[in-house]
Amino acid sequence: MTPGSKDTTDVVTGILLILTAALFGWQTSTLNIGTAFRMGPGYFPMILSGLLFVLGLVILLKALKTPGGEPFGTIAWRGIVFILPAPIFFGLTVRGLGFVPSIFVTTLIAAMASARMKPLPAVLLAIVVTVFSTLVFSYALGLPFRRFGPWLPI
Repeated sequence: MTPGSKDTTDVVTGILLILTAALFGWQTSTLNIGTAFRMGPGYFPMILSGLLFVLGLVILLKALKTPGGEPFGTIAWRGIVFILPAPIFFGLTVRGLGFVPSIFVTTLIAAMASARMKPLPAVLLAIVVTVFSTLVFSYALGLPFRRFGPWLPI
């Protein structure tokens, strides 16, 4: 970077945090906030929006004061293509397929985000995550969900 230029990564990050905080603050503004002793449904989201706004402002101001920094690198498209759809897939299939197959396939999808992940370790990871998640959420916590859903002939 040239002398006097700003850290564009932190500038963009600060602006995005401020905009996100403003969006969520605006969305929760119609909810009853209440007081610190009698919190309404909008109290906690408004506090989090305020903290996010302050964090974004601190990052933005620090970036504008600090010369130098790193330019944006390339966008990790592989990560975006595999990480973003994974929780969406889980949410859309957990009732139909059930928890066990949905978490297994979701883990496989997310594992493919890394170019270094090979198929066999991805399957092993999916098995471990599925067994662990089933033990924790179904047996230890006793959450009421179907392990195998109606879409499967099990």
